[in-house]
Amino acid sequence: MAVDLSFYKSYISEEIRDEGRAQGRAEALLLVLEQRGLDVSDDVRPRVAECTDPETLRHWLARAVAAPTAEAIFQDE
Repeated sequence: MAVDLSFYKSYISEEIRDEGRAQGRAEALLLVLEQRGLDVSDDVRPRVAECTDPETLRHWLARAVAAPTAEAIFQDE
């Protein structure tokens, strides 16, 4: 019996995976900021949580490692 795997190659499936990646990166980003003892303001938290672009979140996550403030992850944007 052959299994139809076409869904896993579909646009919808890719969108679901992107959403999962974005959510995971947003959670990781907030965790890094919190673990570094940085204040995550009411402006930063929703901006991170509502971002759906995995690459933007990856960029912000890389900045979060050394940023002096949580707001600094958005510098130059």
